[in-house]
Amino acid sequence: MKKKTRNWLIGIVIIVIAVILIAVPLSRQAHTEKSADSVKSITDTILQRALQCYVIEGAYPMSLEYLEENYGLTVNKEDYLIMYTPYAENLPPEVKVLYRHAQENS
Repeated sequence: MKKKTRNWLIGIVIIVIAVILIAVPLSRQAHTEKSADSVKSITDTILQRALQCYVIEGAYPMSLEYLEENYGLTVNKEDYLIMYTPYAENLPPEVKVLYRHAQENS
């Protein structure tokens, strides 16, 4: 009887370990995809607000802060690093968004 119980217990432990080994990478992949979607969404929003500024004022904004103050842009700067590079008043800015915690979650 002891041998059957022991084999049963070993089987359960193996199954639990297998589930963990499968679930952790899938969870990380889902988080990475969500982060990538968020980065794209933030980038698109910043560019849309910059274009809105260009249409209304005739010039692209020279800073991200201008969009925050005048066009209602809000950015989670704690989780995302935003690089806003203006070129000229008649050219759209370059916008790069990085998820700050990507290294911690890898």
